[in-house]
Amino acid sequence: MWWRIPIHRDHQTSYTYMMSMYRTIKTFDNFPCSHRQWRHDSHCKYVHGYSRSFTITFGTHELNESGFGVDFGGFEHIKSWLSHWFDHTTLVNEDDPELELFQMLHDKQLIDLRTLPNVSMERSAEFIFQYVDQWIRARTDNRAFVISVECRENNKNAAIYEPS
Repeated sequence: MWWRIPIHRDHQTSYTYMMSMYRTIKTFDNFPCSHRQWRHDSHCKYVHGYSRSFTITFGTHELNESGFGVDFGGFEHIKSWLSHWFDHTTLVNEDDPELELFQMLHDKQLIDLRTLPNVSMERSAEFIFQYVDQWIRARTDNRAFVISVECRENNKNAAIYEPS
């Protein structure tokens, strides 16, 4: 992530300094949802569920007036957004061949359907990264940004999205 670290060049001495980075980590957990990977050869092609959790790492080079990188008390919007997508929902890929059936189940209020480009942990982490990074940059006038998002389906399996 060297590309995100601003460089200060002291023109009098020709020294180059890397600025300090502060990291703030926020975890959101207990989001029970179901999903399926229709292209997968094994049991993952069946609808199954987990209680997902998300760990978002924020970065900043400049703390706010309270000395915070990111204010832990200001995440109600993100928690609500995550709940909309992942709390008691059924996730399917946008190209799932059974999407019409899932939509019918949703219309009958048997499931709360959400479609994503891909419901894997990796792509879910990327989906969350894109939304939260735009949100935190707008909220902090680009002072803070997202470094990475970890999407965990249980204590054994997780994926991290961090742009290169």
